[in-house]
Amino acid sequence: MNKPDFQLERNAFGRLVFTAANGERHVGVVPVRAFPIAAPDEGLSLVSAEGHELAWLERLDALPPPLRELLHEELASREFTPEILRLRSVSTFSTPSIWEVETDRGSTAFVLKGEEDIRRLGASALLIAGSQGVQYMVRDRHALDRHSRRLLERFL
Repeated sequence: MNKPDFQLERNAFGRLVFTAANGERHVGVVPVRAFPIAAPDEGLSLVSAEGHELAWLERLDALPPPLRELLHEELASREFTPEILRLRSVSTFSTPSIWEVETDRGSTAFVLKGEEDIRRLGASALLIAGSQGVQYMVRDRHALDRHSRRLLERFL
């Protein structure tokens, strides 16, 4: 485990503060994943409020636990991608259609405007964009229950 040459802490207002080895401080630092879906724990940039990269981290799991936990906490508050566990129903097999789903964050419904709002990620993962701007993840469409797979196949 490598000790980074910077410090990262949260200030009284909840914002991340980056302190470089030379003592230079940056308030409002934002962690940005290089590959948020394909490799979420590899390649993370710490970016200043002005948009300048302050540090590049190869792997999150190589960081000391307190720093890793702080970054995971910040990323979780910024990234909201519910995972679809089950499709309960779709209003119609043409678009737009209303999808009722169960996610890892609870039950919800969203409007799928068009088939182009379903993006394939690798062999079995999908990213589905609801009309309100929320991105829903299907990690493995083959692992869904039979009813969910049948509904989903009508749109693929």
